[in-house]
Amino acid sequence: MTRPVAIRSLTRFGVRDPRPDQDLVAVEAPLTLLVQPPTGPARSLGVLMRTPGADAELALGALVSEGVISRASHVRRIVDADDTLTVDVTDEADLSAFAGRAGTATSACGLCGRLEVLRIDTVPGAGPIAPLLSASLLATLPSRLREVQPAFAETGGLHAAGVFAPDGTVMVAREDVGRHNAVDKVTGWLLQHDRLPAIDAVLVVSGRVAYEIVHKAARAGLRAIVAVGAPTDLAVDAARAAGITLAGFVRDGRFNVYTWPERVDGE
Repeated sequence: MTRPVAIRSLTRFGVRDPRPDQDLVAVEAPLTLLVQPPTGPARSLGVLMRTPGADAELALGALVSEGVISRASHVRRIVDADDTLTVDVTDEADLSAFAGRAGTATSACGLCGRLEVLRIDTVPGAGPIAPLLSASLLATLPSRLREVQPAFAETGGLHAAGVFAPDGTVMVAREDVGRHNAVDKVTGWLLQHDRLPAIDAVLVVSGRVAYEIVHKAARAGLRAIVAVGAPTDLAVDAARAAGITLAGFVRDGRFNVYTWPERVDGE
């Protein structure tokens, strides 16, 4: 498997004269995603630009976020060969979700799903109000995520996503050059470990939150998103509609809660 970090030559500029050197950079490589139904030819989901590692989780998470599968029993096997990943699915998989969407996806957009605002009554789990989150604990989650980002520590060029239990224990964390890919990787892990819908867990992301991340969280049944950066307006609207508590600018013990603040205990 290709390593997530590579060495590249560079020229350093600073207080001294320019000098040649080397640095570690994040790897970005193509992954072709195919879905093989029980009968008929395989269907292409396109080429996804990602950081190698946890590719099976990435593919499964992408299929969850697109509504193709929702449980591990929908997958018969996964075949990985030469940067092409084929997911064999059962008849329960909904392949119509990818009609006409084959192509190349950048690391910035994941599979760039349809613009679909998921309502509370259409996402997994029960009801919009989940157990309270401690404000003091919530404020520590980004730093806890940073502690499990080894490739970021080497390169400074990777996003991360982590799923945390209500007590702040990290369940899974993954890194990728694309923030959406990182979310798909942790969703794929949740699927593999029969943790969907993850209604009692918190998704923590290292950057900003756009609509696509809220959509992926809703598909996974997550009820809270904690982000170091800012949300977009559509992300806020989608989180409110899907019953997701969305916290942004979580830094230095402070944060903003944009939706469903009832879940956050101020103590």
